[in-house]
Amino acid sequence: MARNIRILAVDDSKSTLEVLKRNLQPAGYEVFTCGRVDEAVALLEDLVIDLVITDYRMPAASGLDLIKHVRANLPDVEIMMITGYPSIPGAVEAIKDGAGEYLAKPFTNEELLSSVGRIVERLQRRRVLASADTPPDNFGIIGTSPEMEQVFQRIGKAAASDANVLISGESGTGKELVARAVHYNSDRRTASFVPVNCTAIPDSLVESELFGHVKGAFTGAKESRAGFFEVANGGSIFLDEIGDASPTMQAKLLRVLQSKEFCKVGSSIVKTVDVRILAATHKDLRRMVQEGTFREDLFYRINVIDIHVPPLSQRGDDVLVLINHFLAEFSRTMHRTPPTISDEALKALRRNDWPGNIRELENLIQRLVVIVDRDTIEVTDLPETMRFSLPREGSVKRSLEEVEFEHIRNVLAMTGDNKTQAADILGINRKTLREKLKRMEEGTRRGNSPWGPGVLLKC
Repeated sequence: MARNIRILAVDDSKSTLEVLKRNLQPAGYEVFTCGRVDEAVALLEDLVIDLVITDYRMPAASGLDLIKHVRANLPDVEIMMITGYPSIPGAVEAIKDGAGEYLAKPFTNEELLSSVGRIVERLQRRRVLASADTPPDNFGIIGTSPEMEQVFQRIGKAAASDANVLISGESGTGKELVARAVHYNSDRRTASFVPVNCTAIPDSLVESELFGHVKGAFTGAKESRAGFFEVANGGSIFLDEIGDASPTMQAKLLRVLQSKEFCKVGSSIVKTVDVRILAATHKDLRRMVQEGTFREDLFYRINVIDIHVPPLSQRGDDVLVLINHFLAEFSRTMHRTPPTISDEALKALRRNDWPGNIRELENLIQRLVVIVDRDTIEVTDLPETMRFSLPREGSVKRSLEEVEFEHIRNVLAMTGDNKTQAADILGINRKTLREKLKRMEEGTRRGNSPWGPGVLLKC
């Protein structure tokens, strides 16, 4: 954290300067010292400083004068005030004039390092946001974390080959973006990329959807139609959520992958197909193979190259980079200047677990850009679950169902009651969400809803 951070300590007490230097340098900070405000002003003209730590009372000009100078001329520099004359009015004045932290003497080594650490954390969040204005072009995917660097390396290797790829990761992490990156950076880029939702095809339509049908093949087949594999010939087919494919669909997929041949429904003419498989799943296919719910032979056909997309909670400052990207994108759509985000709100967003991953973050930022009319988004604009709050009486005595219902309510509120988006964020399908909402509505009618009486839900 301390890397490349320069600190200027200003105090007329040589012993205090020695204490600051002795504690901060071993922590990795580069420390400069001076005993007067005019010396500090001159030094700030020659050096790039990240943090100024200044005493409150000094001969001639005071620490407050230095704070005002820094704020007026060096807006990117952080400020911390220390003083042996602590007072509430003094602290208020220092904070109002721009000091990020206020520390009273005598202070412990831990208090000093903790205060400096908080300031550096804020500084680095701002730096990440500033650098996010021009994110590196990594196959059109936004991310600079070491975890995503591994993903980019895998994409590059997969794009250079023609092997089938299995992309794993939680819902909302951007698995389709990875699949598209592989396709559009491969030799197949000029041919079709065909996405297939494996959860949306009933067994009765599997053959027709995958391989097509001829006119009159069945009731309602008024004309011939090409299937997904024929459309994707020469290109790539993206099998989204292949872990949800039925046994019938798994068998049909295995056959065409083995033989590279298929027949349309109602036809005996054999067609040859050249298609690359890019499959994605949020499930553990290896465990499914062991449990007998996913075909082992199909698993090894699709899992030649594996790419795991990490959840947003494991991507560090990528959260800040994505926030900046979505702010700019949705503000442009709304024809408004992108709002800024207060430090407290930014800290809350950074520490959130994001169970719905990028999709949840994107939905929230869009909602904030639409709803918040002010120039700054505050922590009070965020969903309740992201704000700090003391536990209410009896809150730990709630049932698991009550906690689940409250989370569903918050997600629905965040998505503007969009059931499809809410189901994606919650990691369940729309049917399951609908069943949960019905149970919640029945509980409301009986008067035992955790949402309180009189709250009815539209399923």
